[in-house]
Amino acid sequence: MISYWKCKDGFSEIHQWKSGCWIKVTNPTADDLALLKERFAVPDFTHDAMDIEERPRVDHEDNWLLVFVRVPCKSIDEDGDTVFSTAPIAILIRDDVFITVAYYDNEVLDDFIRWSNQRRLNSCKGYDLLLSLMLSTSVWYLKYLKQMNGMMNAAEQRLEQKMDNDELMRTMGMGKFLIYFITSLKGNATVLARLKMRLRSQPHDEDLLEDVEIETQQALDTASIYNDILDRQQEAYSSVIGNNLNRIMKTLTVVTILLMIPTVIAGYYGMNVPNGMEAWPWGYPLAVAISIVLMILCYIFIRHSKFFK
Repeated sequence: MISYWKCKDGFSEIHQWKSGCWIKVTNPTADDLALLKERFAVPDFTHDAMDIEERPRVDHEDNWLLVFVRVPCKSIDEDGDTVFSTAPIAILIRDDVFITVAYYDNEVLDDFIRWSNQRRLNSCKGYDLLLSLMLSTSVWYLKYLKQMNGMMNAAEQRLEQKMDNDELMRTMGMGKFLIYFITSLKGNATVLARLKMRLRSQPHDEDLLEDVEIETQQALDTASIYNDILDRQQEAYSSVIGNNLNRIMKTLTVVTILLMIPTVIAGYYGMNVPNGMEAWPWGYPLAVAISIVLMILCYIFIRHSKFFK
């Protein structure tokens, strides 16, 4: 779908293209791409935005500046769990033409339009619009990171009460989401560094560029901190599970040793050979008493040797 947006007291949709407007392309069809190519001579590599693994980068072709950035995404899986990921969007700039191509649903673009209307922006086009979209992308990374932190804290509280495999798997999933975020943010930071060199000779808002750098770095630092915390939590959980397993194995070992004593005595006195106790009425009670006494002595010895500690 292709829509046209003009900035005047915020972005509002218009029916046809005008110079300097924003061409917003969402889930484009083959006809949409053909229209863009026919009317604006858009290069073919807009198809790269279809690749979910496309890395952030800057490219040039036929006076077009192509910028790929990765934006955060959130969805709900079949089990009702929140899933975080990242997806690429392509941004194309040439003279007074500004195009974004997004094949995957995200909240960045629509939220930026709502924000611009609240702030009643009077002018935002060209490189300033590019920087504004990158700033909005970093802000949404921070929003999702805050949500992930809340989910991590809730999972930690549940795991403190009971070690559950499902909670451990959710915690591992959080680590995967954080790795996606860190990798994408590093790529976006690299793109921003390359754009900064290009923007030296282009008109742009210096304060906006500085804000984008600060927010991108803050999002990257936050994701790295959360990832380190999660790694340490997983190490702590592994240690707790290992300690619990060791405690169980110690208990089973003690029980096995104690049960071996009556087994040995019963085997000795139960052999089918004369032992002088066949006809004695106190033979069986004596064997039981000997087993109990030896088990008590063995247990006292084990406790004295600090086997449980």
